[in-house]
Amino acid sequence: MRRWADHLFLDLRFALRTLQKNRAFAALTVACLALGIGVNSTIFSVVDTFAVRPLPFRAPDALVAIATTDRSTGQDNIALSYPELQDVIARTRTFADVAASTGRSLAVSDAGTEPERILGAAVTANLFPTLGIAPARGRLFRADEDAVGAPRVALVSDGLWQRRYAGDPSILGRTITINNATYTVVGVMPPRFQYPGQAQIWIPLTPVEHASVRGNRSIQTVARLKPGATLAQARQDLAAVGAQLETEYLDDLGRGMTASTLRDAMIPSEMRMVVFTLMGAVSLVLLIACANVANLLLSRATIRRREIAVRTALGAGRARIVRQLLTESLVIAIVSAPLGVAIAYGGLTWLTASVPPQAQTPYYLDWSLNPRVLVYTAAIAIVTGLLFGLAPALQAARANVHDALKDGGRTGASSARNRLRSALVVAEIALSLVLLVGASLFMRSFVNLQDARPGIETEALMTLRFYMGGDTYDPPDAIVRRVNDVVRRVEALPAVRSAFASNLVPLAAGGNFGRIVADGMSVTPGQEPSVSYFGVTAHAMQTLGVTIAVGRNFTDDEGQRRSGVAIVNGTLAKRLWPNRPNAIGQRVRLLDDPQHEWLTVVGQVGEFRLFTSRDDRPVPYAFVPYPYDPFRNTGLTIRVAGGAPTAITAAVRDEIHRSDPLLPIFQEQSGAENRVNSFWQSRLMTWLFSIFGVIALALASIGVYGVLSYAVALRTQEIGVRMALGASRRDVFAMVLRDGALLAAIGIGCGVAGAAAVTHLVTRLLYNVSATDPISFTATSACLLVVALVASFVPARRATGVDPMIALRAD
Repeated sequence: MRRWADHLFLDLRFALRTLQKNRAFAALTVACLALGIGVNSTIFSVVDTFAVRPLPFRAPDALVAIATTDRSTGQDNIALSYPELQDVIARTRTFADVAASTGRSLAVSDAGTEPERILGAAVTANLFPTLGIAPARGRLFRADEDAVGAPRVALVSDGLWQRRYAGDPSILGRTITINNATYTVVGVMPPRFQYPGQAQIWIPLTPVEHASVRGNRSIQTVARLKPGATLAQARQDLAAVGAQLETEYLDDLGRGMTASTLRDAMIPSEMRMVVFTLMGAVSLVLLIACANVANLLLSRATIRRREIAVRTALGAGRARIVRQLLTESLVIAIVSAPLGVAIAYGGLTWLTASVPPQAQTPYYLDWSLNPRVLVYTAAIAIVTGLLFGLAPALQAARANVHDALKDGGRTGASSARNRLRSALVVAEIALSLVLLVGASLFMRSFVNLQDARPGIETEALMTLRFYMGGDTYDPPDAIVRRVNDVVRRVEALPAVRSAFASNLVPLAAGGNFGRIVADGMSVTPGQEPSVSYFGVTAHAMQTLGVTIAVGRNFTDDEGQRRSGVAIVNGTLAKRLWPNRPNAIGQRVRLLDDPQHEWLTVVGQVGEFRLFTSRDDRPVPYAFVPYPYDPFRNTGLTIRVAGGAPTAITAAVRDEIHRSDPLLPIFQEQSGAENRVNSFWQSRLMTWLFSIFGVIALALASIGVYGVLSYAVALRTQEIGVRMALGASRRDVFAMVLRDGALLAAIGIGCGVAGAAAVTHLVTRLLYNVSATDPISFTATSACLLVVALVASFVPARRATGVDPMIALRAD
């Protein structure tokens, strides 16, 4: 053991001394490898967050999310209604606990402070015990506190306690004003905890108004499996309950119930697909870096042939030579690891800053440099050190001692070694092409999204939301009166051309999804057509810049009351009345309307997109007067007469507070910002793949340069002979360029085949561009060929400077 340690110490000392003598070589190899390790660790941190790290709950594998399904639409992740929650609790047998929550906007308006809308949640008293979460201060809700008439109590997040209440230690027992009602704070939750979503205040979930309406599905349900119960058994249990409810209640026709792991519910498969795509990309970058360093080591081992031969002649065995060279490789890898961590830290910082606040990243998606990522970085450094060092070490150890000592290491590169170096460069170029094609596809997709117009004029729009909380706004009529007053005040401002209020904020969020029937339509209950519908005040179409194709707009009076009118888009008109030229004069009814009122279609608009600029499949829309769909959380969309849209923010805020000084105002943005933020994911993917592609391109160019430079050095005598026999400098220059072009051509051919095989995996992430887009493939191939020729230029010029007499005399 001591002897082994002594040998290791000697190997390390010799490796450090050797690398110190060759600082340029050491710096280049460390830089290449640090880039590969750094980007790999960056994306692994994201993968770890999405797919590896356990959710921050007690025994998270036993937690499942319960949802309803709709067979007519294929939706399978729909929330439960309050009665359905009670049915699950009463009828299932596989769950130890069933708990629930529903997101709430909460207006906090303590005396002497600015009213603030805060994301919150109403939760059952057993939610946090089910998750295994304890408060940092105080207590959780008691079972009797989520009953009707119980004293109002609240839990606050640690972040809100620190920010709004300055970390006041007397927060427990303090009363705060939420939705114009007094609540007593009974606990502070642990730091960073914000479940569900980004909730910062929690209040008890009590049977609310319309709790008996089975179609009012807004309850997110989580359950803990009994010991020994499986997810498959839970699904069978819920399927049986769903079948029972379907026979008992009209609102449950065509519906079922199912369960998924809580991780799958909280982290959708689309998000996991994106991060695994990124992990595949950075793995290619790391392979390119390893190939590059291996190539540099092979070339350097050729120069060191005489040194290795001398050591072999003095008694060093092949195992000893291999161990020494592997030690040098591992030293390079270990030195690269801290630099890789620094690159990863910078990458994660940039990645966090690239996610807009509107994305509302949940607290459990934290891609920081945790110990698991650091261990991964250390492991990947050691593995890559062995990976890129093994082949050069074995090649060097197999060198012929007699030949190496005879030619002095000048020309003795074996054909096998040359083939290996060339193969590594070809692999680098092929992998680089795959990354560059991906970058090109995402870039073209992003450009298409930027150029795409949703059909509404966003440039002069300004949007915001305000929240009407408390008993003051319990009657829907009070919400309608306040909204009408706010719109009237804002439209009176000189800089405002028009405005409308709605739950919808265009290209941001909002609206409702339900079912609709046409007068005279024969349809099976539960199979009615689906529709996205929006309650809007009178000037919605003018503000959006949408032209009425047939019919007319709402009048000012119709937008302020339940006036029995509707505007539909062409997609809905074709779906409900396929044999009519338009929908004007037809009657429809929203199944969610408790008054079951028939609405006459007075206008029909063309196709436009309200949620994204992406040209997805057409969505059936219906617009109804605001009183049919009043929301406490209401959006205000304003068309500005001139100048920057956000320049009127202060004036609009003043008018809203003149209407009600306790209304919190939030999410103030221009329409252009909403449009750009609607495809931020595409922008981020474009940046990431572009960065990976540029790194790969740089590494591949270094590889081509290195191989040709060493080839020229080793072929000095051959080049001298050629020139002595009459070859011109132009012939020698062309010969070296031809070698570089041949390597590039083979690599590009392999890369095109590889890219064509893998780009179909990202088809769902692209917009208006094919995964086999010929422009992307052609442009990136040409780019790589040019880079390879540029990298070949310096070695080619050096070859033309060979003096035939000196080269021949060197033998």
